[in-house]
Amino acid sequence: MSLKDKCAVVTGGSRGLGLGLVEALVAEGAKVTVVARGAEALDAVKARLGVATISADVTDRAAANHILADIKPDILALNAGVTPRMGRLDQLSWEDFSVAWETDVKAGLFWLQAALNLPLKPGSRVLVGSSGAAVTGSQMSGGYGGSKRMLWFMAKYANGVSQELNLGIRFQAIVPRQMILGTGTGDAAAGAYAGSMGITPEQFVARFGAPMPPRTFGDRVVSVLEDPQYADGMVFGLNGDDGVTIMEGAAA
Repeated sequence: MSLKDKCAVVTGGSRGLGLGLVEALVAEGAKVTVVARGAEALDAVKARLGVATISADVTDRAAANHILADIKPDILALNAGVTPRMGRLDQLSWEDFSVAWETDVKAGLFWLQAALNLPLKPGSRVLVGSSGAAVTGSQMSGGYGGSKRMLWFMAKYANGVSQELNLGIRFQAIVPRQMILGTGTGDAAAGAYAGSMGITPEQFVARFGAPMPPRTFGDRVVSVLEDPQYADGMVFGLNGDDGVTIMEGAAA
């Protein structure tokens, strides 16, 4: 997929990894609309990058439906998510434990359903943001790892629906395999784990190898969209050392 003049919608694209992806898409000539709640951050990214912006709650089903119906993007990147409440299992309330399910998974369901029910154009790509916590768990963040694994599953389920209905939409899961400082979630997680070990967050994230700042993450996601070797992949792991790796192949 050449990204020149392609229409892209990025949820949660005003900060962190989402902003890195927006920067990379704009650099490739894509026409990007950023969806997020914070007006100040949206104004800043609009002024700096010239993107369109929409202030909306990503867990609002009606917002997902009308945004996709109005824009009909070639690329939809579901990146928005809540910073999990950090703590040991014995310390978390149910509200703390389930916050990522109530936000990340709920939003994922509504936007995936909107993409399928509209439907988006044949050849469209939908990228579902997951996490390395979906692979190894994350014992200090309650239900976060499970929520990110569920999003991984949901991307696969959506591919099955697309194939059954012959929609021609491709759903792919993006799995950052390391904690990244400066991203909210990465800062909270690194701080919690580093604090429990008596080291600094910088020392903790160094254990993951080469850094992958948000813009580098964005460039890696762009390669998933543009490089033919990734066209049929299902789940992609991204990190600083190895770049992009295919974790699961084409959907059955």
